[in-house]
Amino acid sequence: MSKHEEEAALAAEKLRLIREGELLRIKVVHSKALLGQALHPDALMHGAIDHAVGLAQARLGGLLQPGGLSAGLGGLNFKSVRSLMPYALTVGSFIARKRLIKPVLIVVAVAGAGVGWLLRHKRTAE
Repeated sequence: MSKHEEEAALAAEKLRLIREGELLRIKVVHSKALLGQALHPDALMHGAIDHAVGLAQARLGGLLQPGGLSAGLGGLNFKSVRSLMPYALTVGSFIARKRLIKPVLIVVAVAGAGVGWLLRHKRTAE
């Protein structure tokens, strides 16, 4: 290899390294801009909602299949009850942690009274 070829190879390598450095700096600036945008409150809220919706779809997707709750309350079998238990425990522990037992019992009583009234009203209409 001649001296001229070595200089040309060295110049090409130097140019390649400079281009890689420029690309790295551009990537860093871009990452900083993305991070700044992602830390805005509305972006954080949208991200949390998207994450929650994705998790709910992943977990509740099994309930909509033939062995799930698609048959309604009359089709509630052991398999569907077993698949609902983690959610019931999560909701129950949330209610207990936040000390919302009395308000929840009041809401359940009012809902039960409402269902009873609707059933009685439906029976008298028939």
